[in-house]
Amino acid sequence: MKQLVVATTNQGKLREIAHCLNGVVEQLLSLADFPAIGPIVEDGATFQANALIKANTVGRLTGVPTLADDSGLEVRRLGNQPGVHSARFAGEHATDAANNEKLLEVMKGVPISERAAAFHCVMVLWLPGGESVTFDGYLAGTILTTFQGDGGFGYDPLFLVAGCNKTLAELTVEEKNRLSHRGRALEHLLHYLQQDARLK
Repeated sequence: MKQLVVATTNQGKLREIAHCLNGVVEQLLSLADFPAIGPIVEDGATFQANALIKANTVGRLTGVPTLADDSGLEVRRLGNQPGVHSARFAGEHATDAANNEKLLEVMKGVPISERAAAFHCVMVLWLPGGESVTFDGYLAGTILTTFQGDGGFGYDPLFLVAGCNKTLAELTVEEKNRLSHRGRALEHLLHYLQQDARLK
């Protein structure tokens, strides 16, 4: 594929996607390359709805194939919250640190056996002509009571990966891309890009 716009300003997310699509996409662009677009209101009730909003909006404005994702943390004890509100769990414009502190606070005293969680990622690829394709990825784990690791971003230092004995913040970029919810959704996307002759 010659060009792909990733509908994000998140540099951590962009690095992960660029790493996975290296050699498949010739030029990877982001919202930083289209400052006139401005903020996109994500008012969908689900990850898929928000990803569709971003992909369709940016795709129509640029005319370039566009990838958008929405992902977040679903904590079983909290009724799968923060969910679509993961990035603003502690309030609008909240920092990663503030969101993590709020998660620790609301989970205070909850035994480890009841701290099950999953990261869920939905990616939408918008193609000129209006076709949209959806890709899902999940990663099961447990919410810890203290931070572990200094890599990654978001809730990574509190999320112990199931069967791994490491948090997402302790994994290398390669390990994270292989295991993470976004990595798994990207795997499906990569397979699609390699199989569809129109996208070569």
